[in-house]
Amino acid sequence: MRTTSVRPTGDQQQILDTLTVRLLKAEELPRCDQLLEEHHYLGSLRPVGERLHYVVADAGGEWLGVLVFCAAARRLRPRDQWIGWNDEQRRRRLPLVVSNTRFLLLPEKSVPNLASKTLALVLARLSEDWQARYAHPVLVVETFVDPAQFCGTLYHASGWSELGGTDGCGRHARDFYVRHDRPKRLFVRELSKNARRSLQAEHLRPALAAVEARSPARPTQNAPQLRSLCEHFKRVPDYRARIGSYPLWSLLAIVACAHLADAPRGQKDLAAFAGRLSQAQRSALGIRKQRKTNRYPAPSQPTFCRLYAKVDALSIERAVLDFQTQARGAPPERELIVIDGKEPRHGGGHQVLTAVTVPGQHYLGSAMVDEKTNEIPVARELFARLELDGRTVSLDALHTQQETARALVLEHGADYLFTVKGNQATVHENIKRLVPEPPPAFFP
Repeated sequence: MRTTSVRPTGDQQQILDTLTVRLLKAEELPRCDQLLEEHHYLGSLRPVGERLHYVVADAGGEWLGVLVFCAAARRLRPRDQWIGWNDEQRRRRLPLVVSNTRFLLLPEKSVPNLASKTLALVLARLSEDWQARYAHPVLVVETFVDPAQFCGTLYHASGWSELGGTDGCGRHARDFYVRHDRPKRLFVRELSKNARRSLQAEHLRPALAAVEARSPARPTQNAPQLRSLCEHFKRVPDYRARIGSYPLWSLLAIVACAHLADAPRGQKDLAAFAGRLSQAQRSALGIRKQRKTNRYPAPSQPTFCRLYAKVDALSIERAVLDFQTQARGAPPERELIVIDGKEPRHGGGHQVLTAVTVPGQHYLGSAMVDEKTNEIPVARELFARLELDGRTVSLDALHTQQETARALVLEHGADYLFTVKGNQATVHENIKRLVPEPPPAFFP
């Protein structure tokens, strides 16, 4: 887009003052494509995915130009370094960045300052329009300038940042790029305050989190990491007499990868997660190649159903503990052991009693609470699998019972820290009488 520093006349200023921009209607898109084909040096385009078309018009409704915004480039080293996000953040948050792929002002109707005024009007409403159309805002806009055609003066004057040149490659198919040796200059602009900080944050704020929710989780471990993970599960005994394409340790490693990616872990979800594994990842996980297709298959939902029904849970727990020890070291002996029952987010409604250390959050073991019982007997069974000698164990008020205390002290050599509530009136009164009130942490 060429710009000029000529001062507009009175009539031209009137055009600028009454300028309007609006979204194109579906029936107007053919006219937009025709104008791009006739007047834009790149011609028209067929954007895929989320996109918006704008028209800029004068007070009488006459078209003065068109703009097209669509999905941002998948990989741009200068942009990604400027934002400061990692590969996984880029993959899941890229919809929050859009690209201005076409900007055309009709040559016979252009006036001085029309380009800058048009761009300002569009950017002022772009995020809200994207929110209305696709249920999420956008934070950053990018564009490319061909140095053989333009100088980029408009973007410099409008507060955009130039990040350097591209590598001179064009995308011709998914994950397939062809070098054209015509590198472009890359310009970017934040559409809201602290946009880059939001894109690189560990967690997106609620208004933006829906974008990540639409992007399915995938494993990010490389081949050596996956092979190392598999080694810990090779000691789990296989429940099958004949092993087909999927060794047991391969399936367990896929479940572990889904856990690390915070992906849903129902049988159907795991099958979908496994389907997103690359061929290199499947090979590293030990999946056996099919002779007919010469490719590594992905396990199906019934495969994970059989896994959940027949695998030995305690053997998996021992493997997980060994993996934790390798990754984090042994749990500190002086840390408090907290045993608590929760309904996991991906647990299908089941209650699980879990022992962890505080504050280190080392996992020590867990047990499923059957629907026909409660946490109290399950906790006492879990004690037997934990190293509690000389440790202090904390449980909530449900476990404040003599039998549980006796088991911890006499059978396992542990001390206990129980919660006492008002429904245990005698115990509560004895504590108030025998234990002095701790001093306040600060004056009122």
